[in-house]
Amino acid sequence: MSGEFERIARFLAPLADNRPEALGLLDDAAVLRPPSRGSYATTLDTMVEGVHYLPDDPPERVARKLMRVNLSDLAAMGAEPYGYLLSLCLPRERDDSWLAAFCQGLREDQQIFGIGLLGGDSVSTKGPAVLSLCAIGIGEEERLFRRSGAQVGDLLFVSGTIGDGFLGLAVRRQEFLWLASQERNALARRYQLPEPRLALAAALRGSVTAAIDVSDGLLADAGHLAETSGVAIEIAAPRIPLSKAAESILAEDPELFPSLLGGGDDYELLFTAPASARQAVLAAAEASATPVTEIGKVAAGEGVSLLDRAGAAISVDRKGWTHV
Repeated sequence: MSGEFERIARFLAPLADNRPEALGLLDDAAVLRPPSRGSYATTLDTMVEGVHYLPDDPPERVARKLMRVNLSDLAAMGAEPYGYLLSLCLPRERDDSWLAAFCQGLREDQQIFGIGLLGGDSVSTKGPAVLSLCAIGIGEEERLFRRSGAQVGDLLFVSGTIGDGFLGLAVRRQEFLWLASQERNALARRYQLPEPRLALAAALRGSVTAAIDVSDGLLADAGHLAETSGVAIEIAAPRIPLSKAAESILAEDPELFPSLLGGGDDYELLFTAPASARQAVLAAAEASATPVTEIGKVAAGEGVSLLDRAGAAISVDRKGWTHV
């Protein structure tokens, strides 16, 4: 691989060419101009090769996943993307063609989401690749979403479908080979290329009482929301939205259902809203062309309950991904 400064000039500086705050990546720091109104919202996620993505995943998709998991955090706050910082810790033997493809993936998503590189760092390692991205968003502070605002009586909604990230990883590991190729490809794409729900979040401003993105698993992240808000959350299992591929797999192996709820990597938006805002939520879903499903409600108490059609509690051993 080329040297650090050559690498920055060749691969990374072009990603900052539309952002004057980055100063061409020629200085020690970017110079950010405070927004005319509102506040910054910042988040940082790290992906480790072999843990958060597979070593043979295409580098452009690794880059786009790194970008998108951070943008999903901004969506969960109701913030608008502004810029990002990037840290690359790559094995010495990693060749320039990998980095070129990685940067091309970043460029593609920069164009989609209107975000640009502001700076960062690049080092080498004797271990697996470690990739970190810090995304910066902008929003009016009083309109940013929090995890702490859910109220008893609120309804619980989730975007998209649940469990596809977990199943997509299994597909990438050569499981479910009996599935049709179209379904296998769709699941693999959901794992490698999550969809941050930024348009939905923007349309929901003013309607949401609490929000979080589903990264650790539906039940685990509902638990984070419940704990922070000091409430209980009840989820109706039959209402949880599933893709056709997930339904096909569950038809063969119903015992996998808890794994779909705890596998994580869905990056869907899980949020609460007053019952009076139901129509506004549905209108936001339609305006943003994002499927949204009402899956439960907020109640007094603590914790998360998964309920069957009769309203009886379903016991689940593993509720989500843990990072340590």
